[in-house]
Amino acid sequence: MQNIAEFRIIGRVGKIEIKDKVAFLDIAANYSRKVGEEWEDDPHWNRVTLIGKNAERVDRIGKGDLLHIAGRVRQSSYQREDGERVFHVDLIVERFATLLRSENAREEG
Repeated sequence: MQNIAEFRIIGRVGKIEIKDKVAFLDIAANYSRKVGEEWEDDPHWNRVTLIGKNAERVDRIGKGDLLHIAGRVRQSSYQREDGERVFHVDLIVERFATLLRSENAREEG
């Protein structure tokens, strides 16, 4: 059996950043939490990485669009000159679908 580390996010696009053949999306997923007697939205931001064909598809999405994203988790580390070990987690998108287009995104472009 193959060992895997996967993620799944359903959330809205915040920021889109494209660098060469790689794209980065900031995605907000909302959770509810109780504050006193009321329930409030508690957005959690995730930065995901798109490469290859997925990066090429980024031009089809806009800020505010609701996406379903799935992919793999890649963890890496390096050692700084001062000896401190730094860990980093990448969320690599393997597939995504637009569930709902934002009205704001249509007006902008």
